[in-house]
Amino acid sequence: MSSTQSTQTVEQDAAKPRLPRVSIEYCVQCRWVLRAGWMAQELLITFSTLLGEVALIPGSNAVFKVHVDGELIWDRKQAGKFPELKELKTLLRNKIAPDMELGHSDANKKDGAKATTTNTANNNDNNSDNKTTEECKDCAS
Repeated sequence: MSSTQSTQTVEQDAAKPRLPRVSIEYCVQCRWVLRAGWMAQELLITFSTLLGEVALIPGSNAVFKVHVDGELIWDRKQAGKFPELKELKTLLRNKIAPDMELGHSDANKKDGAKATTTNTANNNDNNSDNKTTEECKDCAS
């Protein structure tokens, strides 16, 4: 590649708007890599042209957090459960593309109103039916 071609490529890359980065931090000891990977895959499929990156970040201490450009949108410990995929897609959509339709995930909208969700990372409501709040024995601290 010539220096002219290299310069043109750099200029083209600089002209492109920066796309959002999603990071999913998961607990290695709890073996949540498959859940994190599946959620990452689903987000990439749904928001294929709207995301710049979806990163999986190994962690510990029963962590399962989702960030968009460094902003926390889901924390399993604060929410008391894992996010449902529908919830996670809605939270992400509301951050990066509020006008985007999510198809069947938006099916519960009434009178065409935009589905709204609160930032579940700050929601202290516990779902007693959800058994995912149990702590990993390897991570209990």
